[in-house]
Amino acid sequence: MFKDYFQYKGISFPRVIYSEQGLQAAENKFQVRDDDIFNVTYQKSGTVWMLEILSLIRSNGDPSWCRTVPNWDRGPWYETNLGLRTAQGNQSPRIISSHLPIHLFAKSFFQSKAKVLYTVRNPKDVVVSLYHFSQIFRPYKCPGQLDQFLEQFLEGDVPFGSWFDHVKGWLELRDCENFFWISYEELHQDLRGSVERICKFLGKDLDTQALEAVVENASFQAMKQNKMSNFSLSPSCFLDQTKSSFLRKGIIGDWKNHLTPAQIDQFDRVYREQMQGLDVTFPWDEPRTSQPSPSPTDCLDPQPGSN
Repeated sequence: MFKDYFQYKGISFPRVIYSEQGLQAAENKFQVRDDDIFNVTYQKSGTVWMLEILSLIRSNGDPSWCRTVPNWDRGPWYETNLGLRTAQGNQSPRIISSHLPIHLFAKSFFQSKAKVLYTVRNPKDVVVSLYHFSQIFRPYKCPGQLDQFLEQFLEGDVPFGSWFDHVKGWLELRDCENFFWISYEELHQDLRGSVERICKFLGKDLDTQALEAVVENASFQAMKQNKMSNFSLSPSCFLDQTKSSFLRKGIIGDWKNHLTPAQIDQFDRVYREQMQGLDVTFPWDEPRTSQPSPSPTDCLDPQPGSN
């Protein structure tokens, strides 16, 4: 049954881990609580890193929780069959992770005070990381050659759909008080400053010692050595880590080591077309002329397909 995808509202998902019934429950039946904190990303964009940061902030910098409880239990991916049950059973305040595009997200969120932290990453690094991940994550189809995989990624023909649609959809909420977005690059370049901003958004006041503990224990090296965070406990039937470890490099700009000039030109052309009109500048963007601001959006009731 592995490597067999199904479609749910136009988005591909691998079987076994996901099911149409589970996705329907995540979207329509999952009851969001006002004190929930959602860790949302497009895949391979810093999900595990942000989960570690949020876990440490919740614990006031004490790493004990991160070192004794697997991250998929601390912040379950609630759209998965197992994660949905785990999230439903976890005590408040819950940390909940998700890769879902906004139009498939829990409807009850939009009538709640729950908070979303959305992490976005340079899509060139995303496609390279996803390419390597697809080689070790058994439920995903073999990615083939990078050139072929790049085409599929740019067309959105990968699990969780288009990176462009995902980012544009979630950033429609960027003016909402319960929505916070940050880039993987900002986390990498200034982790302490980023943690301070996250704490402010969460209303969590950490003293200097606790703040330093969060930064220290959320480093890539600390996570790579922590078996509760590095997915070394994941069954081999899901992850083949004989080829590569789950936490591979944790750097920015690795795409430069993999993409050819022709692939870069193709990527840049599609990127400009897809992101045209979005009044947001990312750390990886080249300077561009100002664009007119988009129309105001309703923070509480996005329409399916609006992304």
